[in-house]
Amino acid sequence: MNRPLPPTSSEPSPAACERPARERGAARARASIGIARRHANLVIAAAGVLLLVLMGASLLLGRFPIDPVHAVLMLVDRVLPVEQVWTDQQATLFFNVRLPRIALSVIVGASLAAAGAAFQGTFRNPLVSPDVLGASQGAALGAAVALLTGAGAYAVSLWAFAFAMATVLVVMAVSGRARGVDHALTVVLVGVMVSSLCQAGVSFAKLVADPNDQLPAITYWLMGSLTSARAGDIAFVLPPVLLGAGILFALRWRINLLTMGDDEARTMGVDARRMRLAVMFAATLLTAASVSVSGMIGWVGLVVPHIARMLIGCDYRRLLPASMLFGASFLLVVDNVSRLAYSAEIPLGILTAFMGAPFFLYLILQRRARV
Repeated sequence: MNRPLPPTSSEPSPAACERPARERGAARARASIGIARRHANLVIAAAGVLLLVLMGASLLLGRFPIDPVHAVLMLVDRVLPVEQVWTDQQATLFFNVRLPRIALSVIVGASLAAAGAAFQGTFRNPLVSPDVLGASQGAALGAAVALLTGAGAYAVSLWAFAFAMATVLVVMAVSGRARGVDHALTVVLVGVMVSSLCQAGVSFAKLVADPNDQLPAITYWLMGSLTSARAGDIAFVLPPVLLGAGILFALRWRINLLTMGDDEARTMGVDARRMRLAVMFAATLLTAASVSVSGMIGWVGLVVPHIARMLIGCDYRRLLPASMLFGASFLLVVDNVSRLAYSAEIPLGILTAFMGAPFFLYLILQRRARV
């Protein structure tokens, strides 16, 4: 006896209907991700071209302009000798003053922006800046002590760098003894307290400084400037900057995990505490090295990462290089304004505050309007 076959239906089963829908959704998601990646890559490429253009223009601009042809020939002459059509004064200005200053502004701007982006992702706080652990205030205290003792320019940079790193070590040692509380929040709070102590030390140094010589030097250093940039400053700052930037680039995809929280990072096999320490160490190296040669320059590490996020998103694999390029371009523009806007150079810390604070208020108002 034959068993009757089950009735057939011309309509597909629910599972058969859902499968093409899932496939179409996955295809759209992959296409969206690909478009976002291409857009981010284009933005990074455009930022790199913009930086090169700004560097070339900065080499020519100044109170004593240099002809573009002369500038190119002077650069070529370093590799292949050509007929000299420039003066010795132009060569001295170009190689000993303008070129080191532009290179140092690019290094400092890129370092501060990278440190700010790394700290913001590590602490999951958009208001965090590179001086959150007290590195900037520690560098200010070291520079003030060095200037009180009559140290030279390189000694001031060395003292500033050493005090900045020592301050961060104190912050990490004190916060490491706290138990039963949020470690990231504890680090920030201890950083604020130690920064206040360093600021008090700087105020005392200004109080006892010679008002005719030492006090103006300390005050001017605190406002930030690249006026005295020399090739030796680049040689001093480059090793810690390369080390710090190399660590951040190697860990930049893991910073994405830190932004999701410690529990999520742990499920992905990442020790959030150790990873946070590594990122903070690298970002501190960048901050300490930059501040030691430029003085106190604020807002670069706070505002520039937000600009990069607006343009390319929050993926640190692309956010970090974009922040560095934007930070270098931003500080280069600010330094050009400092050199050209007035008869006397305007300290960079003043200009970055004038430019950064209104833009940050704009970001806050835009976010409030969207909410």
